[in-house]
Amino acid sequence: MTIDVTMTIDVTSARKPRKNLRRATAALAVALMACSLAGCVSSSMATITKHGHQFRQSDLQQLQSGMSKPQVQGILGTPNTTSPIGQGEAHYYISSTTSQVSFFKPKEIDRKVVAVYYSPLGSVDRVANYGLKDGKVFDFISRKTPTHAKDKSFLQTIFRNLGRKQLYGN
Repeated sequence: MTIDVTMTIDVTSARKPRKNLRRATAALAVALMACSLAGCVSSSMATITKHGHQFRQSDLQQLQSGMSKPQVQGILGTPNTTSPIGQGEAHYYISSTTSQVSFFKPKEIDRKVVAVYYSPLGSVDRVANYGLKDGKVFDFISRKTPTHAKDKSFLQTIFRNLGRKQLYGN
């Protein structure tokens, strides 16, 4: 018994592994890009962080002229900072909201400052509400004392009265 085995080689099938390899590589690249984009989409959501006092409108409506400092502190709590400059005193209650996307620097999107101004006798004179649009971003803890002097050089400050007539004296 003899078996005849004939072998035929298809030339086109020799090229198929290359095509299959290219298709597999392309599919892998598409899958990796899809995963990368999914990671970017989920990380593009911003993290919202709130700092400081969280004001309720009902608490702010309770503040009235003539209230004492302990009454105000009973409603709003301890102030973030105080200012003894001027005739009376001022207490500042600060709230800030920041937004941060992944590893980027946080961006301040909202700020509320409730300033309670007291008369020299210690009662509430007025209450002011300030927001982000009312001023510049500033450092609340800068350890610098504000001055009311104009921007003048040292020599201008020393010799500012030269040449002026004296109002008092001879």
